[in-house]
Amino acid sequence: MAKDLDKLSLAELKQLRKDVDAAIASYHDREKAKARAALEEKAKEFGFSLDEIVGKKTRRSKSVAKYRNPQNAAETWSGRGRRPNWLEEALKQGAQLESFLIR
Repeated sequence: MAKDLDKLSLAELKQLRKDVDAAIASYHDREKAKARAALEEKAKEFGFSLDEIVGKKTRRSKSVAKYRNPQNAAETWSGRGRRPNWLEEALKQGAQLESFLIR
């Protein structure tokens, strides 16, 4: 097998890697689907749906921006997590957080 790989060009090797990665992902997806079907069947035997037992996963919605950099309107902050550098610098220079609120 290794000798066959030695004969391939770089482009062919990269394509082979993509094909293998896609095959692995497809395999995992099929196995997950089988496992989910088996679990749903078992839950059904007990009179429940799988979502009732494990809870339905919900995605968090993206946070809405609350603060905006007056020098660059593209820079915003939701008020969650670490403060961005532009805001930290402004606050160090004496600015008030409320002055950056989006109204």
